[in-house]
Amino acid sequence: MSTDLIARARAGDQGAFGELVAPYERELHVHCYRFLGSVQDAEDALQDTMFAAWRGLGEFEERSSIRTWLYRVATNRCLNALRSRKRRPATNVTLPDFEPPEASRLGDITWLEPYPDILLEGLADDSPGPARRYESSEAISLAFITALQSLPPRQRAVLILRDVLGYHASEVANMLDTGEESVTSALKRARATMQRRAESSAPDEPSPRPNSEAERAVVARLAHAFESSDVDALVALLTEDVLLAMPPLPLEYVGRDLAKQFFTIVAFRGDRRYRVVPTRANRQPAFGMYLRDPQTGVLHANGLIVATLAGDRISALTRFDNSVIAQFGLPRTIDG
Repeated sequence: MSTDLIARARAGDQGAFGELVAPYERELHVHCYRFLGSVQDAEDALQDTMFAAWRGLGEFEERSSIRTWLYRVATNRCLNALRSRKRRPATNVTLPDFEPPEASRLGDITWLEPYPDILLEGLADDSPGPARRYESSEAISLAFITALQSLPPRQRAVLILRDVLGYHASEVANMLDTGEESVTSALKRARATMQRRAESSAPDEPSPRPNSEAERAVVARLAHAFESSDVDALVALLTEDVLLAMPPLPLEYVGRDLAKQFFTIVAFRGDRRYRVVPTRANRQPAFGMYLRDPQTGVLHANGLIVATLAGDRISALTRFDNSVIAQFGLPRTIDG
């Protein structure tokens, strides 16, 4: 069947091409997101991939599967996107109109965006073989995506293709038009970097299973703390070394004391009141945050928070601005 579709697509049948690539579009979107850390950039890279695949289908020699060939095309489009990203002007970030506490450090992965779980529903395991080192859920977590962004582009490509997707070194060398020795060397350096980051940020306890009773209990307590403006209850849920991050702002706060300062001075300043709308991102619990207008009672979108759990505590809270709200199907306002 695919041979017939390939022949028809090569003859210019766009419908046949669409049928040929449709089974792989969603997993390729996830692949591009892992590379680029941004849902919008992943969408752009996927569209570039499909255009390049349509134009270059005549070069497909059928020595690999169409799926593997598409991953080759997508990987190289992502590498091109990273090169273009270096040349584009920096995004203007709107600074807050208040004085936040002094941050522990400034993060440099300011383009990070959350990935809606709804886009992962029904997605088959995207590993082509047993050579992978990461489970699918770990390989989409915010911590993992953030760590990937710190790798040089070639190392990032090799680690994703080898350790996430499970391709063999010879296949990766072919995808990247390089030698196996180069792939092996890049993978060694990438693994060392990822290991160092994992050791420096690993929580003391594993996160509970997604959608488990244990996870739901922590999420319910977190939601109640936000909606009741109870800073002490909120801080009590956090690990001692909790990380608060807020891309695209580079500010990062580490530790419960700084977290308490931040929530007191910033999040709940001026008797601010919230309602939270549960959702999920990167296979982690998340909330759409809505801030009540004290004059009208209308609740306005105020970003999205993704929680990283460690046992019955929270080891990280990552707050994204309103630019990601629509990706989760959340409204800009809700009635009070």
